[in-house]
Amino acid sequence: MTQLPRTPSFDLTGKRALVTGASSGIGLGCAVALAEAGAHVVCAARRADALAEVVNAMAEQGWSAEALPLDQSDIDAVNAAFVQPFDIVLNSAGLARHGPSMETQPDDFDAVVGINLKGAYFLSTAAARALTKAGKGGSIIHISSQMGHVGGIDRAVYCATKHGVEGMVKSMAIEWGKANIRINTVCPTFVRTAFTEKSFEDPERFAWIMDKIKLPRVAEVEDIMGAVLFLASDASAMVTGTSMLIDGGWTAD
Repeated sequence: MTQLPRTPSFDLTGKRALVTGASSGIGLGCAVALAEAGAHVVCAARRADALAEVVNAMAEQGWSAEALPLDQSDIDAVNAAFVQPFDIVLNSAGLARHGPSMETQPDDFDAVVGINLKGAYFLSTAAARALTKAGKGGSIIHISSQMGHVGGIDRAVYCATKHGVEGMVKSMAIEWGKANIRINTVCPTFVRTAFTEKSFEDPERFAWIMDKIKLPRVAEVEDIMGAVLFLASDASAMVTGTSMLIDGGWTAD
């Protein structure tokens, strides 16, 4: 009798997840995706009031969530969040200060690098250290960007950080694979959030965006949620050190 394979589970019941940047936009969508699949989600961000609203709204849906006010640039605070290991760590905290590269100021450079690259690096190491100490495997996911694979207008610093995250993830995947700690990135195109509103309001910039995206629209937060659930679950048990491009075909040419 033929033995039929079975689809791996997307169920996250019993898993603990930490989502940074969870107060709005993509981070909020990621927190919802994980909670809806059964995980207990610790929602982290700097804005305590916004986090409280998010957690209350999630509780109204019957999902398990709690708030953790956290500045990801504070490495000591990040380390303190890992008293217990998290099965899933999703980093959606990010910062952009776009402008011509010759006008970049050192303070802006340091701020963007501090969150997007340094913050991502030490969040990853804290997560892996806690998992290793507990003898557990886990999944670490970074919301990177298509700009980690290409260049962009007025985005030299932002692109530098996202390209850095992509290289960082490959190296960490090599180091941590034997411990069954997986680490990957999700790389969206322009997603309709408050973060991207200025780009969409500029007719010239919006025309550039729509020319580069091959599908007939920009992305929505919901377009990211399925990829995150896949990478967090057993369905991606053999996936590490890579990126999922949700870019509407931007990087196809």
